[in-house]
Amino acid sequence: MPNPPNVRPMPEIMPASATSMPNSTTSPTLAVVPRAQLAAARVLVVGDVMLDRYWFGDVNRISPEAPVPVVHVQRQEDRLGGAANVARNAAALGAQASLLCVVGHDEPGERIVQLLGESGVNPHLERDPALLTTIKLRVLSRQQQLLRVDFENSPAHEVLLAGLARFDELLPSHDVILMSDYAKGGLTHVTKMIARAHAAGKPVLVDPKGDDWERYRGATLITPNRAELREVVGQWKSEEDLTERVSKLRADLQFEALLLTRSEEGMTLFSNDGILHTSAVAREVYDVSGAGDTVIATLAAMLGAGLTLVEAVGLANRAAGIVVGKLGTATVDYDELFQ
Repeated sequence: MPNPPNVRPMPEIMPASATSMPNSTTSPTLAVVPRAQLAAARVLVVGDVMLDRYWFGDVNRISPEAPVPVVHVQRQEDRLGGAANVARNAAALGAQASLLCVVGHDEPGERIVQLLGESGVNPHLERDPALLTTIKLRVLSRQQQLLRVDFENSPAHEVLLAGLARFDELLPSHDVILMSDYAKGGLTHVTKMIARAHAAGKPVLVDPKGDDWERYRGATLITPNRAELREVVGQWKSEEDLTERVSKLRADLQFEALLLTRSEEGMTLFSNDGILHTSAVAREVYDVSGAGDTVIATLAAMLGAGLTLVEAVGLANRAAGIVVGKLGTATVDYDELFQ
């Protein structure tokens, strides 16, 4: 496949060691990207949205009804989750971020609409009156999560078809397409969307979910973590084994590149030009939830701004190191990334 717009060929990269973690290749200096350059990047995020709701309280006693703590809730906080958090991260960096998704006609759906309006994201929402907007409710005490409760169901077929038609309308006016899959049903037509974006010459980035990656065929870049990749290619025994499995996967499904995020071990980029490993740069790990959203949002924003894939990976790695020091789903803004 030819290089998509804004993704220039990678420089020569040394192959990984066969028996250990890839040696960290000397990455290009992470130069400051001008705000105006980022402001010109147009990113369309498509996928599953949810409301991340946090209840904060104190625990001073155990329930007499069961051996569980009693939480006296004193504060509630709502944040955009899933694809909405991805779009919010792209907007926080200064890119033009649009979001195509389905939400219900309910209180959490209205809250998502309100939060999107405050975040600078351009919303393109399909409303499904029968859908329960997904909520992830987390109960915390003294900054420790005690419990998570999920509320969800799947959107209707007719609403998803309307979303596909809206995608066709939005495609020409965006530089980079980002698919954020949380397996909630919002990306039922992802294969058609990728094919249409590719035909239009737009790079497509995918944050995958589940073991059926055939549906992502033809994506420009896919960004699994270790557990997600292991679910598809099996357990690897060495870096050489991993490289062989990834190479076969990329060839079979026509992925131009795969970026494996490895938590404390950093991230590894596999492409036709070789392998690039960048070490983690976290100052202090506090909460890894939403870190993958920040990584793929940063990649999309930087590619849309005209950076090379290697440059974008370096900045995404830096952004990940910042966001894991924050509680819950969070963002990294322009000043934090380039200070």
